[in-house]
Amino acid sequence: QVQLVESGGGLVQPGGSLRLSCTASGSIFSITVMGWYRQAPGKQRELVATIRWGGSTNYADSVKGRFTISRDNAKNTVYLQMNSLKPEDTAVYYCNADIRPYSFSTGDYRYWGQGTQVTVSS
Repeated sequence: QVQLVESGGGLVQPGGSLRLSCTASGSIFSITVMGWYRQAPGKQRELVATIRWGGSTNYADSVKGRFTISRDNAKNTVYLQMNSLKPEDTAVYYCNADIRPYSFSTGDYRYWGQGTQVTVSS
C-alpha cells in the first residue's frame, strides 16, 4: 500500500510564502511523476504543478513565476514553494503521484494525499 502525506499548509497574508511537502511511503518500486493539484470551494480540482522524476516540470499559467516545484528522489518527497501568494490561491492542495508499487507491476497507479488547506487572507 502507498501513502502520500502532505504538510505545510496554513494561513498566510497576501504576498506571503508557504512551502508544502508531500512524502510517499509504502510499496514503491519507482515514481514516474508527482504533482500538486488544488480545489477551491465550488470549483473543480485543477493542476498546479507536476515534476517528473527525471526533473522536467509543468506549471499552471496562474502560478508560473510564483510557485516552484522540486523533489528529493532519495526521500520520495516533492515540495511546492509558493511565493507572492494571492487570495485566489486559497484552496485545499492535494499531492498526487504515479507510482509503480512493485517491479512486477504492469504499470503505474495514481495515488492522492488527504489534502492540506492553504488560506491567503489579510
